[in-house]
Amino acid sequence: MKAMILPKLGSFKDNPQPLESADIPKPSPGKKEALLRVFVCGVCHTELDEIEGRTPPPELPVVLGHQVVGEVVELGEGCERLQKGQRVGVAWIYHACGECEYCTSGQENLCPDFQATGRDANGGYAEYMTVPEDYAYPIPDTLEDTEAAPLLCAGAIGYRSVRLANLEDGQNLGLTGFGGSGHLVIKMVRYKYPNAKVYVYARNPDERAFARELGAVWAGDTTDAAPEKMHAIIDTTPVWKPVVEALKELRPGGRLVINAIRKESYDQKYLEKIRYEGHLWMEREVKSVANVTRKDVSEFLQLAAEAGIRPDYQEFPLEEANTALHELKNQKIRGAKVLRVAEHQKG
Repeated sequence: MKAMILPKLGSFKDNPQPLESADIPKPSPGKKEALLRVFVCGVCHTELDEIEGRTPPPELPVVLGHQVVGEVVELGEGCERLQKGQRVGVAWIYHACGECEYCTSGQENLCPDFQATGRDANGGYAEYMTVPEDYAYPIPDTLEDTEAAPLLCAGAIGYRSVRLANLEDGQNLGLTGFGGSGHLVIKMVRYKYPNAKVYVYARNPDERAFARELGAVWAGDTTDAAPEKMHAIIDTTPVWKPVVEALKELRPGGRLVINAIRKESYDQKYLEKIRYEGHLWMEREVKSVANVTRKDVSEFLQLAAEAGIRPDYQEFPLEEANTALHELKNQKIRGAKVLRVAEHQKG
């Protein structure tokens, strides 16, 4: 089968074409697994972290991609939930042990045996992939393939971030950075919390203009001060400077939620600027987001279908995965990026 594989780790600066086109064996589903024919796969910043070595290292070569929409074409022994021909999605969470204290309390995202799609198992930058049936999600009929793909990670992780922010209707929410996740968060917040005001802090003027188009009441640079202080801020940037700046924008008792699997560098010059009095005092909180649970993915898919939440996106053929990643690396972003792997013949 056709796939785009990552043969080695390294920086984009040294290798702007890190993925290679390859013909690799089509996988077979194991016990309680399904084989999917991939239609589309979203492109995520986490893939940049994987390529440049900031996540736990995968076994190379690996097929990236964890925002997958495809069709079940074969079922392994013991499969009971899925049916052939069913359209399903696959997210970042590929598997968890199901037995530890985290799994049994609904926090499988914290499982010590957590496995990630496109890192610990081959993902969706390929014509076929396998997935444990308990980690595949039926896609609502009202969502197109390309609309559904970004919801599986950018949307679901944004959904989890809003929950962790403890936002209430009528409060002020700040967003630092405005890419694939941020633009879905603002659409979700406008539906669930119609009286909340969203403020966006973004370095890129195009991102700020996009945020205003989608209903942000204010959009400024990362270092600008908004006209009001925030009850909560969600950071989706890959660097530390916006985190330091965001702490200054919180109200007393406010919460900063850092939605990033890794930051690109330590940025000691910014972290050294954090002061207890100006950044943390007055019961301000800092909370990180680690992965997603199956519940996050399922609930957000249903919410998106119910609320008419659709991502803005750009589509690329699978062969242009490096181009999509390069644009993401260089912050050429308006919404999400989705790879077209195969055409979906409906009916």
